[in-house]
Amino acid sequence: MKPIGIAIIGYGKIAADQHVPAIDTNERFQLLATSSRSGAGPKPCFTDWRALIHDVEGLEAVAITTPPGPRTEIAMACATAGLHILLEKPPAATLSEAQALSSVTECREVTMFATWHARYNPAVLAAADLLVGKRIASMRITWHEDVNKWHPGQGWIWEPGGFGVFDPGINALSIATAIFPGDLFVKSADLHIPENAQTPIAVEADLASPAADGPLNCSLDWRRGEGEEWTIAVETTDGLHLSLERGGADLSVNGVSQACDGAGEYPSIYARFVDLIDNRQSDMDLSPLRLVADCLLVGRRIQAAAVERA
Repeated sequence: MKPIGIAIIGYGKIAADQHVPAIDTNERFQLLATSSRSGAGPKPCFTDWRALIHDVEGLEAVAITTPPGPRTEIAMACATAGLHILLEKPPAATLSEAQALSSVTECREVTMFATWHARYNPAVLAAADLLVGKRIASMRITWHEDVNKWHPGQGWIWEPGGFGVFDPGINALSIATAIFPGDLFVKSADLHIPENAQTPIAVEADLASPAADGPLNCSLDWRRGEGEEWTIAVETTDGLHLSLERGGADLSVNGVSQACDGAGEYPSIYARFVDLIDNRQSDMDLSPLRLVADCLLVGRRIQAAAVERA
């Protein structure tokens, strides 16, 4: 079977570290081109993504790995060109844009795939299976890391539409919405926003669900000075204690570590993309983005100390 010709639009660190290796190890794809503003990237690297989608022969699909702001314009143009589209998280800068992308696939008959990479950890899939049909006594999300380690010099994260701490925090919400045996809603949120920024550096949120009988808390913080803590701890009403550690990579049940084997996040994402293309289907789950939007809708602003900006 002829490989699907694919290009990466917005070539940067995540594309180099995750997307290229996943594409290279999937025999159903062939990387034909990339684009970046600097022109630095493998294969023919375009500085103009419009020229890429117009000029690359045999192109059938794109992975859009830009910051969220321009994704909708790019994805709309790609859909018009009849290309299948993989969107790095979050799929768009706003819910309205993301929903518009969901609609465009119906008339263009192309695949649109909003990826939430953290969901594809084998441990997350195992946790979801364990919680099916359960009632939840409590859930605690702790997503703490150092912004200077993970986003050095990336000033766009502090601007409107940059998401701030929700940029990594949406990974936690994507896991929570994948494993939770019911809908999740935002009751309240404290948004700690640096005095020289427009987006939060930390968020404390209380969630609710018809499937829960106790507290559901979420703590996102970019001010952790050493190491990271990416943990989701869940207790069910029948006594099951489940903990996902290291961003969903490790699972323990009642204190016992579980063996969870699988291909890993990005190889699994591209396997899913192939399946969607083959079946002419789309996957545009927007529930993590809705929770971010709801936090911003109901959140209380609390001024935090200024941050260093490049």
